[in-house]
Amino acid sequence: MSLTYREVKDQYKALQMTYDYMLAKRDEFTAFVRAQKVTSVTFIGCGSSYCLSEAAAFSFRLRAGLPAISLAAGDLMLHADRYRSMLSGTLAIAPSRSGSTSEVVESLRLLRSGGQHIPVLTISCVADSPLSASADFSLELPWAFDHSVCQTRTVTNLYAANLLLAAFLAGDEDLIADMQEAINQGEAYMARVEDSIRRTSDYNWTNAVLLGDGELHGLAAEGALAITEIARTQAHAYHFLDVRHGPMVTVGSNTLVIAAFSDSGIQHQHNLVRDIKERGATVIGFADRAGVLPHEFLDLAFTTEQPLDTAVRGIPFIFIPQIAALASAERQGINPDQPDGLVAWVKL
Repeated sequence: MSLTYREVKDQYKALQMTYDYMLAKRDEFTAFVRAQKVTSVTFIGCGSSYCLSEAAAFSFRLRAGLPAISLAAGDLMLHADRYRSMLSGTLAIAPSRSGSTSEVVESLRLLRSGGQHIPVLTISCVADSPLSASADFSLELPWAFDHSVCQTRTVTNLYAANLLLAAFLAGDEDLIADMQEAINQGEAYMARVEDSIRRTSDYNWTNAVLLGDGELHGLAAEGALAITEIARTQAHAYHFLDVRHGPMVTVGSNTLVIAAFSDSGIQHQHNLVRDIKERGATVIGFADRAGVLPHEFLDLAFTTEQPLDTAVRGIPFIFIPQIAALASAERQGINPDQPDGLVAWVKL
C-alpha cells in the first residue's frame, strides 16, 4: 500500500479536524477581515494550491460578495512591480501545504516591500512555517500535511478551509452544515465507490478529461493535476460545455472522462455526455442526486447520500480522480510516492 493511498483514505479524518478548527477560528477571522477594510481578495498559490486558489476566488466572488482573483505565485514573483497597482486594497490569502514554497514566500515579500500595506492571511499544513511567520493572520492545519510528493489529503483540506472562509464572510450556515454532512458521509462514501472506480478505469486510457463548473472547475483542475503527477498521464480540466470548443477532438476510446454534473441546464449536460460517449470515451458521472445523471450514457454513476451545496460536492468528487490516478499508476507499475522529476515543494 502506497503512502499516497494511505493519505487519500485518511482525508476525512483530517477534514473533521479542519472543520472543527476553522469553526473555532470563525469569529477571529471575520473580525480580522472587517478590521482590514479590504476591497478585494487575491489568492496566491503554485501547482495544487493555485488550482485551489482558482476555486477559492470563485467562492469569494459568488458567496462573500468580494471581488477576488487568483494569481500563480511564480507569475507574481516575476512581475510584482507590474501587478502591484491592481492589488491596492486587497487581502492576500496564500493556501500552502509546506508554507515554504519559494515562489509564494518571495512573491509576498516583494509585494509588501513596495510601500503599500497588503494584509496577508496564510493557511499552511505545518506549524511555524515561513509563511505563517510573515502573515498578519495565520491558520495551521498540520494534521492535513501530505508526506507523499503528490498532494491528496492536503488538497481536500485546503479546499474545505478556503470554502469555509467564504461561508463565514457570507454567513452561509447551510453551506457550513452541508460540509459537516459531507464529512459524516465520507468514510462510507469511499468504501462504497472505490472498487467501482478501480474497475471502470482499469484499461489503458492515455488521457483524461475532467469537467466541472463554478468552484468545481478549480477542483477539477486539481484532479487533472493529480492524474498527471501520479499516473504520468495527460489530463485536462474544462468547464462542462466548454469541452465542445476544441478539446472534443482529443476525446476518444483512450479517454477517461470524469464529470461533475450540476442541477441546472441538465439537458445540455446530457447531450454533451451523449456526444462524448459516441466518441468512445469511458465516462464517470458524479452528482448529489440521481435525477440529474444521464445513466444511459455513463459507464459509472455516483451520487452522495443526500443533496449537498454545489461547492461542498467537490469534497466527494475529488476522490474519484485520486483513485483513478492511483489505479492507473498501479496498472503501469509506477510508484505513486516517487513521481519522476517532482519534489514535494519547490525551493528556488
